[in-house]
Amino acid sequence: MFWSCPRFGSGEMTGQPPRILADSSRVEAFSDGVLAIAITLLVLDLRTAEHVGQVGHDVVAQWPSYLAYVATFIYIGVVWVNHHALFTRIARVDNGLLWCNLALLLAASVLPFPTAELAFAMGHGTHGDKVSALLLYAVISAAMAVTWLVMFSYLHRHPRLLRDHVTAAFFRTERLRAVAGMIAPFVPVLIGLRSPIAALAVMVAMPVFYAATAEGLRRPQSAPPG
Repeated sequence: MFWSCPRFGSGEMTGQPPRILADSSRVEAFSDGVLAIAITLLVLDLRTAEHVGQVGHDVVAQWPSYLAYVATFIYIGVVWVNHHALFTRIARVDNGLLWCNLALLLAASVLPFPTAELAFAMGHGTHGDKVSALLLYAVISAAMAVTWLVMFSYLHRHPRLLRDHVTAAFFRTERLRAVAGMIAPFVPVLIGLRSPIAALAVMVAMPVFYAATAEGLRRPQSAPPG
């Protein structure tokens, strides 16, 4: 299975104790760096005016780029907030979780590409170009949600990685958010068949749900004493 996180170092095949990294701070620092670079790359698609005497016109004409930039900036920002909230519940990491995290970062690092395509299509493309760009963005966003689903499933199966106050059941519930994230990105595509501009506006608003639920659909229950 391509999306299955490997269990390298788990000890299940060798009979050796599982290899556990006692501190997750290096993973968080590395992830913060990748997300910071991804969010910075977005600004490279914003360009200066190209025609003398038409600076105002050229700046205003880039409005699709501004909207696409804001949509993805918010999206990656919400990913960062959710990633931070996730690691407040993780006490330690193993190799399997490292690979799950790398898959998530891979999807996040690709986001500047569909953003640039979307900005170009909205500013200069045909209706078909705009729908195609929306579809590309939706596919990348859905792939991102798949990585969250894999991450939540892995943590649900490996409660030894969690902090004492967090139960594995919390991540079973969180998988619902990931499944919703696999479906929701295609809503703007359907809207875009009729109105690409309205679809772009919906894209800006959609991350609000994940920002509001960064702490989870329900708060984790404390583990029973002892």
